[in-house]
Amino acid sequence: MKFVGDKDRMGGYVSVWELSESGDPYNLRLLWRIGKGELSMADANMCGAIGLSTANLALVKQRGGVTEDKLGLMYHQGRGVEQSDVEAVKWYTKAAEQGDSAAQYHIGLMYYQGRGVEQSDVEAVKWFTKAAEQGYADAQSILGIMYAQGRGVELSDVEAVKWITKAAQQGNVDAQSILGKLYEQGLGVEQSDVEAAKWYTKASVQGNAAAQVELGLMYDQGRGVKQSNVEADKWFTKAAQQGNADAQSILGKLYEQGLGVEQSDVEAVKWYTKASAQGNAPAQVGLGLMYEQGRGVEQSDVEAVKWYTKAVEQGNAVAQLHLGIMYALGRGVELSDVEAVKRFTKAAEQGNVVAQSILGELYEQGRGVEQSDVEAVKWYTKAAEQENAAAQVELGKLYEQGRGVKQSDVEAVKWYTKAAEQGNAAAQSILGMLYEQGQGVEQSDVEELK
Repeated sequence: MKFVGDKDRMGGYVSVWELSESGDPYNLRLLWRIGKGELSMADANMCGAIGLSTANLALVKQRGGVTEDKLGLMYHQGRGVEQSDVEAVKWYTKAAEQGDSAAQYHIGLMYYQGRGVEQSDVEAVKWFTKAAEQGYADAQSILGIMYAQGRGVELSDVEAVKWITKAAQQGNVDAQSILGKLYEQGLGVEQSDVEAAKWYTKASVQGNAAAQVELGLMYDQGRGVKQSNVEADKWFTKAAQQGNADAQSILGKLYEQGLGVEQSDVEAVKWYTKASAQGNAPAQVGLGLMYEQGRGVEQSDVEAVKWYTKAVEQGNAVAQLHLGIMYALGRGVELSDVEAVKRFTKAAEQGNVVAQSILGELYEQGRGVEQSDVEAVKWYTKAAEQENAAAQVELGKLYEQGRGVKQSDVEAVKWYTKAAEQGNAAAQSILGMLYEQGQGVEQSDVEELK
């Protein structure tokens, strides 16, 4: 007995045409259904071509019949057939070559991902372009990304914006989020926070977590929208509830500081923990601080070191700083000036101003490193140029004493003044004495009294 989908002895599938002469009652009933218009011969033959069971026949009809693109999807996803990227590519290609935009997009994805075919950005762009030109939004979005990244095509922010805009205008949520970022950064378009906020909002309303984070930041900073901690918190919360680690980390900070929400160390720890579990480095630092200070959790230097270390492993400069402090104080770890210097140096090299100032002090004192006024000056200078008042005071002292640099009262006064203008009491006191003595400045009792 032969049925639609049976294999013949050569391994090929039996077609409806062969069955028409079989005389089998089942197949005659099937042919009768075809005659009544319940199933087209094309659909029946397609079902046979993939061995689709008659139990799935009604479902296939309900979904609009069988097309090559749908067959590709079925093989791609392993629905009703054994999953096969190669077979998926075969059927996608058949449909794509007939101008089916969905199939063109799908075959483009297969080339993009290297599934069932050799990976090729050029081929991916070719098929995405065909689908995009027919108005297929998903293809327009990813084609824009290819132009933005210069993958398979010459990099072009203008072309990227063109295709992403087309997709965004059709309501493609990913494209709307990306377009917001392009306007925010001024890539391929004139920079506009207002336009950025507009597109972030469209994507956020559709539930795009990444856009919700960006929109929250716009409200937080008052860029393109009226500043509002409440609105910022609203969008961060929506993204955080979807599991977005960045949003969870930010929400932890908001609860810690009580910005737009009622201050709560417990809530801060809750959100920091969620984000930290996903590997978010800023959240791991925040969680480490909560453990170090015993806020919202039982105080534990060991737990603090654990979370700082996790963030350090990702190269986080703030974590390097805090871990260095733990080593310098012997909290949660064995005291080690050498390890402290190692961590401070990594943070300082990443531009962390506090670490630069501390490192200058360690070189000046010879703690964990060979004493060096020259190195002390180097790191104090880096921190001082970033407006660190403590470093400016220490740098002023080294210029005044001629240690590690050529002695210069003028330079000393310059740095003391910068620190004094920031309200540093030590700098103000020293500066008063210098004016009293006329050292590096014109003598002035009036300036001394200031």
